[in-house]
Amino acid sequence: MAKLDARRIAGFLADPGAVRIVLIHGEDGGLVRERGEALTRAVAGDDPFRLVEIPREMAAKDATLLAGEAGTPALTGGGRLVRVRDATDGLANAAKAVLAGRGPGIVLLEAGTLDGRKGLRAALEKAGPEAAVIACYAETGAALETAITALLREFGVSAEPLAVAWMAQRLGEDRLLMRRECEKLALYVGAGGRVTEEDALASLAEGSALDLDAALLAATEGDAPRADRALDAAFAEGAHAVQVVRGALRHVQRLEVAAQAVAKGAAPRDALEGLRPPVFFKSRPAFERALRIWKPEMLAAAGSALLEAERLTKTTGTPDEAVARAAILGLAREAVRGRRG
Repeated sequence: MAKLDARRIAGFLADPGAVRIVLIHGEDGGLVRERGEALTRAVAGDDPFRLVEIPREMAAKDATLLAGEAGTPALTGGGRLVRVRDATDGLANAAKAVLAGRGPGIVLLEAGTLDGRKGLRAALEKAGPEAAVIACYAETGAALETAITALLREFGVSAEPLAVAWMAQRLGEDRLLMRRECEKLALYVGAGGRVTEEDALASLAEGSALDLDAALLAATEGDAPRADRALDAAFAEGAHAVQVVRGALRHVQRLEVAAQAVAKGAAPRDALEGLRPPVFFKSRPAFERALRIWKPEMLAAAGSALLEAERLTKTTGTPDEAVARAAILGLAREAVRGRRG
């Protein structure tokens, strides 16, 4: 079995069959944990005698420990799930011992990013049907929207596509955060409810994110004082300089896509409607006004300047908030020039 295709993961977690050891690993720690919990429920259910948690250090110190625990039947009958969190390559020998062992239990190893060329991951990916390896990478685009829709359904609500698209932009790729916020949103709209963009804004939007949006929209319209005030509020709410610059870069890149459509003859409103994910409904008027100011070549130059600003925010000793502020106000100056031209 070894590496599982994404389409097979849900079915496997519900019924792992005769697999002896499962490695769930990857950069998305929240998704690693979520899938680990799903497998634990499938194997151990609510029976505390069928779940054994082993500290990583103990498992690494005694390479036979995991195999021994997996080979021991539960007091209430059946196999046990032996779980190790934060697994590392130091458990490679223990994993090999599990593969060579006997008994009804399953060993679950949860890990962060692992090198596939050596160590734990390599040992299990080369194993036969006794092992399963599940990678947990950050979901983006349509996959992220699908994950959000599934989580909302799990909590008993549905959502409008535009609301899901806005949530995908806002929540990012951390599965634990996504689950928590989807649960909060489900409570907000009530069982059986349907989430709208307004619901998503009311339940999920954080002050710093809203203030940053306001700053970017004001800047690309050429309103420097309003952009500066909104930026002050965003920093006061906890926004970081690199977050500000990256947000500005994403905003400029989306404007550039729409501006290229306008340059080919599309009306600004039609170009805006063609963006994916869609522009949030409250931002559309300001976005369209900016689109009437900026030309594709101006936006390309602005994007290059923002990339340099991002580099500076990561340079030791650089006043990063000052760099971010200068970058945003630079957008406002360019917008004024564009308006005059």
